[in-house]
Amino acid sequence: MRSLPRPRRTRPLALLTVGVLAAMVLPNSASADLQSDIGNAVQELLDLGRTAVPRADCGPGSMPESGLQGDVPAADRDSGRSTQGYRCNMSMLGNFPGRGAGITSTSFEHCAYMGSFFPGDLISEGRGVQVLDVSDPANPRPTANLTEPAMLAGTWESLKVDADRKLLVGTGVPVAEGVGYLSIYDISDCAHPRLLNPGPGTNLLMPLPITTHEGGFSPDGNTYWASGIAPGFVSAVDIADPANPRVVWQGLTGIEAHGFGISPDGNRMYLSALGGFTVLDISAVQRRDPNPQVQHIGRTFWTDGWATQHSIPVTYDGKPYLYTVDEGGSGGVKLIDIANDTKPKVAAKVKLEINLPQHIDSNIGSSMGGSIFAYESHYCAADRPDNPTALACGWISSGIRVFDVRDPFAIREIAYFNPPARTGRNLELWNSPHALASIIGVPFMTSLPLARTVLDGTFNPYDALTPRTGKVAFGDMSTDWCFSPPEWRGNQLYVSCSDNGFMVLQLDNDVYSAPADQQSIVGS
Repeated sequence: MRSLPRPRRTRPLALLTVGVLAAMVLPNSASADLQSDIGNAVQELLDLGRTAVPRADCGPGSMPESGLQGDVPAADRDSGRSTQGYRCNMSMLGNFPGRGAGITSTSFEHCAYMGSFFPGDLISEGRGVQVLDVSDPANPRPTANLTEPAMLAGTWESLKVDADRKLLVGTGVPVAEGVGYLSIYDISDCAHPRLLNPGPGTNLLMPLPITTHEGGFSPDGNTYWASGIAPGFVSAVDIADPANPRVVWQGLTGIEAHGFGISPDGNRMYLSALGGFTVLDISAVQRRDPNPQVQHIGRTFWTDGWATQHSIPVTYDGKPYLYTVDEGGSGGVKLIDIANDTKPKVAAKVKLEINLPQHIDSNIGSSMGGSIFAYESHYCAADRPDNPTALACGWISSGIRVFDVRDPFAIREIAYFNPPARTGRNLELWNSPHALASIIGVPFMTSLPLARTVLDGTFNPYDALTPRTGKVAFGDMSTDWCFSPPEWRGNQLYVSCSDNGFMVLQLDNDVYSAPADQQSIVGS
């Protein structure tokens, strides 16, 4: 999918921003060709991605969006229409709302684990991480609560499963960044997890020397990586013996460390940072070398999205790529060619119409009053690592979006489900970050693309002015926030959104056929 070039008049701004990017280049990166780095950065800077993927063709029984692709228009929010939700070729089969779901949740076999969000998860029933039995997809039911310190402190984006080893791990993250607590569970009986490390990481008097915000497994399940955002601190925790987790490497990786993806052999980490990612050689940790060293070997940056979230390693006809997701701004999802991992290249972009630079004014017009996020992507899952056929993504206020990715250069949307807004029910949703953050009404995460379109001269204030414009505080929860990766189960998806909690979504058979070797993959 090609993007149209930006108008020539913006080049001075581009060069200024590239200067900022060049100043951020890490001194121990592999490439020493600064001129080439700047040239690549200029190319990415100018390539905003002004084309959306083709819309889904909605079949019978759909309740399609009424405006731009991905938008929840101001009129629908104010009239209450958004409380009915929107659906296209996908419907909700089962639901367990509970008190809402934390930022990311996860699942294994016929069970789901709803992330916790501090401090709301302490206030009422369903404390900590709730375990659900989804044997009957139409009627998910709670079976247990995980209440170890890490689970009560809020799991943020750290709650992950290793399917092969049948392990569930989460860390404690009270507010954006946490320290010290990590719990490991045996989920052989998925509905009744069993704590494996009552000592280090779980005992309040035995914290691990880690900072946390996000985390995930190496492919062999023997290392859990914890990233602690600022100042780019990352820790490798050996969990080969789950009863005795121990830190085997940690270090500063740059200005910021967010989520990541790890190559199938465990030797490369694609660590999200600001707008883009850094490629780290983690092979020494994978081998358990004494005093292992981790090197920066490649990087790429862009400016049409920021707060890059995570990456999913995939291959097409044996060639390695990443699907990389931006949490901030309107960057959407990018396909990255990593055949040469010292020089990753953006190969394609996946955006909805509401994410395009020419629609940021409409984006602001509808999202004002809905809290700090607008229509950003967050976490995706491919339906298999080799030659994936579909990608499902949580798109915050745009709901769950499903794309046909069999041809990675002709990606199209095939289905979406934007759950009913639970407007006015804040006090019921103690475990929802959306409910707790809705005291704010301004979509701050869209501020950078907004500034850019103003400088570009494409921002139309008349499109941005709506009856919602004055709602700068006490957001009205007129959409839901869908942060979690939708995980594949045949033609069903297990997913959690902040206000609606856990859902089983059913894709129509005529838009998706599960491959025989389907294997849901989120990258870490």
